[in-house]
Amino acid sequence: MLRRLLDQPDDFAKHLRDLTGTIIMSVTYGIDVLPENDPYIAIAETAMHGMSEATIPGRFLVDFIPLLKYVPAWMPGVDFQRKAKAWRDCTMQLVENPFAVVQQKLAKGEAMEPSFVSYCLGNMDSSGGDIDVQQRIIRDTAASLYEAGSDTTVSALNTFVLAMVCHPEVQRKAQTELDRVLPPGHLPDFSDEQALPYLSAIIKEVLRWQPVVPLAVPHYATNDDTYNNYHIPAGSTVIGNAWAMLHDESIYPDPDTFNPDRFMKDGKLNPDIRDPSMAFGFGRRFCPGRHMAISSIWIAAASILTTFHLSKAVDNDGRVIEPSQEYLSGLIAHPLPFKCMIRPRSTEAVSLICSAAAVV
Repeated sequence: MLRRLLDQPDDFAKHLRDLTGTIIMSVTYGIDVLPENDPYIAIAETAMHGMSEATIPGRFLVDFIPLLKYVPAWMPGVDFQRKAKAWRDCTMQLVENPFAVVQQKLAKGEAMEPSFVSYCLGNMDSSGGDIDVQQRIIRDTAASLYEAGSDTTVSALNTFVLAMVCHPEVQRKAQTELDRVLPPGHLPDFSDEQALPYLSAIIKEVLRWQPVVPLAVPHYATNDDTYNNYHIPAGSTVIGNAWAMLHDESIYPDPDTFNPDRFMKDGKLNPDIRDPSMAFGFGRRFCPGRHMAISSIWIAAASILTTFHLSKAVDNDGRVIEPSQEYLSGLIAHPLPFKCMIRPRSTEAVSLICSAAAVV
């Protein structure tokens, strides 16, 4: 990723998406994706777009008039059926294709990188039930790792870049911390995390300031319930407003301001400030991959700030281009495309990036 940012800084959004896809495909399937035009990434992006559109409550008229699902697809006003079919086809390719690759390699005894799927397939137990059922569970769980993790991580990383561009004082403070902790000529790794509390505070603030799933994933009440004297009948759709929780002024003063210092006290992370963990859901549906997501965001942010300076773009007349800081509506909130300048911090940073890329 760092080498791509060095060579093609204007395409930073694409590089962040490719990074996320590469990590998840490697961990989940042990598959190395292509640097450009990877078919798995292309299919996944289409499937994720469909999921984001389809899960917005009220996005389609059929959400309000369920009988419309019986109307023929050729009728005017029911384009949701055609969209749903196209999205389903892409989703099934995402579910089946990479899983089949791992199955085939295991059957042939071919060498492959360790992965979630290869581990699970290699440890199936015939005494645990139908093997076909176990395989389907592994297949569908693997696909959910990509579906749940890719778009959300990309959203958070783009918000991180936007925040650094719009708040140079935060960027400088984080880079001062990195320069103090890291030996010259070294990129950060996870062993440095405890010594970089301000960077961790930035990640927390990214997740709080612009939660990746502002209204969370809609839930279904299986039983009657009561909350604060409010009756919730069984069968109700319950929407957890993560945005409101993470912008509660009684907990996060001046909530619309990006301020990582709200999570700090005496140079350390303040345990008394509520962690923005509801950005990853609630209860039994709490995202099981949240630790991997946070780790991916942390290491990417640390590496970028160690080697690059991020600033607002300028036009041909030298005038600063202000990012809009507006977000696309959808299940997953993404900042509107924005321009910025990404430049190496020094010639030493360029050498570090090139040497790291050569090792990889």
